[in-house]
Amino acid sequence: MRDQGLSEEVVATGAVLRIAFVGWGAMAKTACRLLYDSPVEIVAVAVRPESEPPKGLPPGAILITNPGELASTLPDVVAETAGRDAVGPWGRATLEAGSDFIVSSASAFADTTLVEELQGIAAAHDAQVHVQPGALGAVDAIAAASLLGLEMVKHRIIKPPVAWQGTPAEERCNLNALEELEAFFTGTATEAASQFPKNANVAITTALAGIGPEDTLVTLIADPMATENRHEITAVGDFGRLDVSISSRPLPDNPKTSTMAALNLVRCIKNRVTPLVV
Repeated sequence: MRDQGLSEEVVATGAVLRIAFVGWGAMAKTACRLLYDSPVEIVAVAVRPESEPPKGLPPGAILITNPGELASTLPDVVAETAGRDAVGPWGRATLEAGSDFIVSSASAFADTTLVEELQGIAAAHDAQVHVQPGALGAVDAIAAASLLGLEMVKHRIIKPPVAWQGTPAEERCNLNALEELEAFFTGTATEAASQFPKNANVAITTALAGIGPEDTLVTLIADPMATENRHEITAVGDFGRLDVSISSRPLPDNPKTSTMAALNLVRCIKNRVTPLVV
């Protein structure tokens, strides 16, 4: 993306951030579009070996299908948007190459062994694993509050019935006949992310920022009146009390993913190249 709206000074100095995307779905495409005028260069896009060759790749981006190919593209940062199964193999390859790894599919970290493994590899190669906020707001406030200790963290996820189709929710309630909202799951963040990895992905993000996956209580709700995906988080601790609610429209090409998840990914990337970070 060197020639797409970048200043002559940036182009001349080569001061660009080299990024590889793992996955080329709605989130990655949206992020790429919003990074159009930023000092970044998308050097590679990774997809599954059995996938059809994707269309509309960024100019100059190399298509790869194996984590072993990643290091040769020399990325500064690798942004994962492909789902929980991609986090382990692509995270290992990224961190072993000394690149930073941005995780969007936080549900993969319901596996604490994987979290510890990637942290160890990152430390050994002077790299960093960054769990981006996804569809959430106030993750920074929860993480800050946890420094004094948190007594309780609850996370409610409310989505239209169509967003829960193709998940175990179909076995717990009649999604097509709901006349009022129905809470069809209550459990730990680990349980929610394991059973609903695409829909309750950010429950693990809340948990990692706060009191951990086993102590964070998650409720999943189908609401026939909802037109957006909503997250309601309550945290109580020595700092006081936090109540936050955020509603985000789903991405047009993927009703299970909030637009805010793509926006937070873009912000995470831009924060690495902007002179002022808020």
